[in-house]
Amino acid sequence: MELPIRYNSQEVEDKWYKFWEDKGFFHTEPDPKKKPFTIVIPPPNVTGILHMGHALNNTVQDIIIRFKRMQGYNALWIPGTDHAGIATQNVVEKSLAQEGLTRQDLGREKFLERVWEWKGKYGSTIIQQLKKLGASCDWNRTRFTLDDEYSEAVLETFIRLYEKGLIYRGNYIINWCPRCQTALSDEEAPYEEVEGNLYYISYPLKLTSNQQPVTRKTKESEATYIVVATTRPETMLGDTAVAVNPKDKRYKKFIGKTVILPLVNREIKIIADSIIDMDFGTGAVKVTPAHDPNDYLLGRKHKLEFINILNPDGTMNERAGKFRGLDRFECRKKVVEELEKIGLLEKVEPYRHSVGHCYRCHTIIEPYLSRQWFVRMKPLAKPAIKVVKKGKIKFFPPRWTKIYLNWMENIHDWCISRQIWWGHRLPVYYCKNCQGEKSEIENPKSEKGIMVSKIKPEKCRWCGSTDIYQDEDVLDTWFSSWLWPFATLGWPKHYNLATQKRNNELSYFYPTSVLVTAQEIIFFWVARMIMAGLEFMREIPFRHVYIHGTVRDITGKKMSKSLGNIIDPVEIIKNFGADALRFSLISITAVGQDIFLSDEKFKSGRNFGNKIWNAARFILMHSPQFKIPISQLRENDLSLADRWILSRLQKTIHSVTSALERYNLNESASILYQFFWHEFCDWYLELTKPILMKTEQLTGSHQKQKEITQAILFEILEVFLRLLHPFMPFITEEIWYKLKEKDTRLREESIMFSPWPVPEESLIDGVAEKKMNIIQEIVKGVRNICMEMDVPREKKLKLIFKSEEKGLNFLQQNRIYLEALLNIESLEFYTEIKKPRFSSSLVVEGIELYIPLEGIIDFGKERKRIAEEIKEVDDCLERIEDKLRNREFLQHAPPEIVEKEKKKRDELKQEKEKWIKHLQEIQDRD
Repeated sequence: MELPIRYNSQEVEDKWYKFWEDKGFFHTEPDPKKKPFTIVIPPPNVTGILHMGHALNNTVQDIIIRFKRMQGYNALWIPGTDHAGIATQNVVEKSLAQEGLTRQDLGREKFLERVWEWKGKYGSTIIQQLKKLGASCDWNRTRFTLDDEYSEAVLETFIRLYEKGLIYRGNYIINWCPRCQTALSDEEAPYEEVEGNLYYISYPLKLTSNQQPVTRKTKESEATYIVVATTRPETMLGDTAVAVNPKDKRYKKFIGKTVILPLVNREIKIIADSIIDMDFGTGAVKVTPAHDPNDYLLGRKHKLEFINILNPDGTMNERAGKFRGLDRFECRKKVVEELEKIGLLEKVEPYRHSVGHCYRCHTIIEPYLSRQWFVRMKPLAKPAIKVVKKGKIKFFPPRWTKIYLNWMENIHDWCISRQIWWGHRLPVYYCKNCQGEKSEIENPKSEKGIMVSKIKPEKCRWCGSTDIYQDEDVLDTWFSSWLWPFATLGWPKHYNLATQKRNNELSYFYPTSVLVTAQEIIFFWVARMIMAGLEFMREIPFRHVYIHGTVRDITGKKMSKSLGNIIDPVEIIKNFGADALRFSLISITAVGQDIFLSDEKFKSGRNFGNKIWNAARFILMHSPQFKIPISQLRENDLSLADRWILSRLQKTIHSVTSALERYNLNESASILYQFFWHEFCDWYLELTKPILMKTEQLTGSHQKQKEITQAILFEILEVFLRLLHPFMPFITEEIWYKLKEKDTRLREESIMFSPWPVPEESLIDGVAEKKMNIIQEIVKGVRNICMEMDVPREKKLKLIFKSEEKGLNFLQQNRIYLEALLNIESLEFYTEIKKPRFSSSLVVEGIELYIPLEGIIDFGKERKRIAEEIKEVDDCLERIEDKLRNREFLQHAPPEIVEKEKKKRDELKQEKEKWIKHLQEIQDRD
């Protein structure tokens, strides 16, 4: 029954996870006798491997689900993976490239076969890694967003929105990735600051009907030019106007006139619009409606021509004239060179600005005029705004509520079509005879030749032709994942669309309880799930949204392969164990704050596990086969230390439970760590050792005291293991099973089904805690003096106490604790006594304590040592003071660094005062 000397995390973790899976402990079915608690996993990409973001996200979820399971809820955690359209297609295309092939070489069907083969081979990698982490998901319910049943939900969603007029097709400026060659939603094209240039270009005014193209600008003709500023000079090839603000006095006389577009020699008008910023550049801007979102709006408003100069791969098309075939950035260089040759490039200035990047391949995106499919979002957003404002859905931390509402109140239509092959193909069919795909109108519902259907229509409903083909595009990956909370539970198959009645599972487990996710997908996913839940289920998808921070390296940089600062959780599990990874991560994860991580951080979790193991091993070695139940103990049976530790346990139960209910997981972990290591082990366990380790035969009261101590140790360990189980499931199961072998009252098959501890109010003893605190402060004070005065460990101390009778009686009654924890020669108690010469002193709750040091330390050496300590502190103080007097440091250093230096200065000043006090205490005998 004893535990091995060393804890083997690999052996223990593999053994127990197999046991849990084999027993089906994670699976659950609707149970009317229990209250449900449901979490849906944010489905990782099928291409994914476990990274620290996943480790954090899934550790948080597992802690919550295990906590609720132990509280008696019917706890369901639904797992699954996302098909990840662009990401997966990119991975497979890279694999093909190594064979010298492209997807076009294979064709659509053969390419999709290869993707499914890849998914079959590698798609479950992250699932296996989540199991290594200890995730207690109901793996029987694992879903994939391209499963047949799930795909049915996606098609149903598209058709229902289409029938309501909420899905439409139109020509709009969208975010286009030339690398992935697909449209992206606004959320998939995050803006990043880049160092660029602002190019000032002269556009010649048209003065005569037969004006010749400019071949060289001259000083004499400067008045006949208007200068525009742009960051993308290559797009001038698609300009169809120059725009100025009507209030700009500099350009009033030019409004309505014509300029000759350089290099292209196309005539374009000068228009006026209040949207133009008079302070940007020269106040005059080029207008390229097909390649800029603001210019697109100007183009629609002023009925300008839309000229697309780009191919899908980012090269210039035939509308770019002699620049055709050039890459867009190569074209930029050539255009600038040509303008410079003819004197139309006025100047170039460095310019830092924000540019959209593809969220998958990080290529700079191109605003691109393209026919795409969109979802009208404002009608869907209104109810989703309402439920959050009314508090039906709450964000943790609350600050995300404002961010969510701001985005929702300014929401744009969602571009949902993607020009790739892997994904849910649009359920849209075109009749070649009617040529519906050529139409420009925005409402395809009434557009001739367009049909929306789950299966291919046999013939065109307008002309009867059988020459019908399906749209080549697929739906945005997020269009499937926004259905996740209810599609994973069988919608629409188990949902009556007419009556809106649900089957047993949907009605029982939906809405889910809490969503745990990262801040970067609030708009991608969280907001859209709320809209989808309200639209298709007429109910919110979850009640709480817990937003955790981003995992960064110790310097604050986001972890990435390119920076080489990745910490692999799989390696951490191999080296430290899953429990160590989980506890270490959660311990440093404040609600909503970013996490700063290094390999060193995981040692704390490993060390804590070892501490628990060693303490449990000691307790099991000194516990009999039976024990006295705590409930049978009377108060008179308990010592001060017993009453103190039992009281502290009850308060720990209350604090941990309260923090978990508020999603303050790091606070819970900290409370558990503090209680077990610094209260239970450092104090109570040390105090019990003299009782437990007596070798002589015990009789009467001494034997009973030992049995009571064993009972309390056993009780506290068992309760603590239950509190810790959600955080460190493996080690707690291993030790708990050893306790189960000794206590027949532990009947559950697993610690995960044992009841969550509830504090016993009768055991909370404030008086015992206050008294024990006095003992602790005395012990800590004596230990600090010994350390600071460099007292040899083997030297025994005389402790002289001065207090009133009540205080002295208390000390005499509890002297066994002082004798157990300190190396004491003798204890003396006085109501009146002068402080002995050459002694250190401290005061605790009115009790004065003197420690004579004569004969204990060498005063000469000690004075010299303390003087050296003071000098070292002075040197450090001087360096910090110099830094804080440096104006340049104060102006340029981050505020947190300045504060850190100030705090260090204050700490050093306190340390110096302490050393000066000690020096006074060992002044010369003369």
